[in-house]
Amino acid sequence: MESPDGGVSPEEPGRGWLARLRHRRAARALERQLASQRAKANAIRGRQDEVALLRMDHSRAVRARLERIRPLPRDARVLEVGSGAHGLIFFFGSSRGVGVDPLAAHYRLLFAGWQGRAPTLAAVGEALPFPSGAFDVVLCDNVIDHAERPAAIVAELARVLAPGGLLYFAVNVHHPVYGAASRLHGLWNGLGLRLEIRPFADHTVHLTGDEVSRMFAPLPLRVLEQSVKRRNPGRARHPGDLLKRVFFKNAALEVIAIREPQRHPP
Repeated sequence: MESPDGGVSPEEPGRGWLARLRHRRAARALERQLASQRAKANAIRGRQDEVALLRMDHSRAVRARLERIRPLPRDARVLEVGSGAHGLIFFFGSSRGVGVDPLAAHYRLLFAGWQGRAPTLAAVGEALPFPSGAFDVVLCDNVIDHAERPAAIVAELARVLAPGGLLYFAVNVHHPVYGAASRLHGLWNGLGLRLEIRPFADHTVHLTGDEVSRMFAPLPLRVLEQSVKRRNPGRARHPGDLLKRVFFKNAALEVIAIREPQRHPP
């Protein structure tokens, strides 16, 4: 997706129109993400320690949930796919932790205060540069809906997880109407209408819970915990608030799963 100098890589030849459109949309989402994080780095200059404490609390909470299933040694092999600007891996407490993100080189410069706590590689989640079964724990926290091929990332999470290893996965899910709006947004941008609506420009897809379940279904993963938490809309102040109760957005879906031995056909 990204060239060594930080620019967007050229499109692969021979791809169909829809594939090229998807590629361009993912590249644009990356550009917007980088611009947003550059602005954030400027906004929190001198206050990065405060942000670090918040991220530390979230990371430790995720680790504690996994350790209720099985203790994790300090030298556990831990991978975060989409470690981003301030991912879980930087405070996860593993001496063998590593993060992967297409913008990793940029983030190391923008958020040096905590990015140095774990090594990171610039790579895409659809093609992880690791052998199968390389990690005891894999983390993926609100990543796949910013990517070119979400289902391919989910398959890679399972591939690099060792048998018996634990997966923590999170993504926001939405009412199907937002998925339709997202596809329409991508189409009109692909046809040259440069009208970007922020939530749809920052994300490549707006997924439903059923769509995420279908991504997991063929994989050698056994789900141990799964939850979907909708945002509390509070007291309805006008008809729009009532609509939000039905056409919900940004419900937090979390999955903890264990990697089972690969199933072989009889």
